[in-house]
Amino acid sequence: MKNILVIVSVCFALSLCNLSERLHKGSSGSGGSSSSGGDANVEHGEPTVLQRAALAGGKEIKWDQQGMSWTVPPNWTEVTNESKSFVWRSPTEGGATLNVNISPMDENFPADSALQASYDQARSRAKNGEVDEVKWVEIDGLKGVQFREANPEKPDGFRRLQWEAYRKYSGQLQMINLMLATDGEHFDRHKDAMYGILYSTKVTH
Repeated sequence: MKNILVIVSVCFALSLCNLSERLHKGSSGSGGSSSSGGDANVEHGEPTVLQRAALAGGKEIKWDQQGMSWTVPPNWTEVTNESKSFVWRSPTEGGATLNVNISPMDENFPADSALQASYDQARSRAKNGEVDEVKWVEIDGLKGVQFREANPEKPDGFRRLQWEAYRKYSGQLQMINLMLATDGEHFDRHKDAMYGILYSTKVTH
């Protein structure tokens, strides 16, 4: 589990390091996204029956500093609750992790272009077989990019489900990077709970 938390943190750091490259490849304007992100292509994040069942008897957890909350299974526990980082995990073998990071942005940062660049990058990764799901998903009224990494070659390899979005909160533009992760061997066991947690997201914006 410690290895999963370390890898999640590294992946988040790398995503920030690649942000300028993604912006360069994405659309250059700060207005609306291209047709790939048109409203007609945005799904509403609704859990399936199985995903709801995976959270049965669960509990609401709150990140008060960022005005966000989720529903998680009853046996999940808190790992980190800081101003820009929030982590919970399951206690089971090959357990899953909820890892949410907030990155403050300059008020002139081109959020729409950055989000489009994230989508385009995920589509490129899908063509290379690194990602097996990419789509625009609206959660609690906030549009973001959702993608899921393909099953790793090694059973203990890292696999994540991720949602990226931007919001204005307390007068600040922020990037939300929400990751649910486990190893490939145990992904199917935790999949319904992970999707259920993602779609239970409540976010002030």
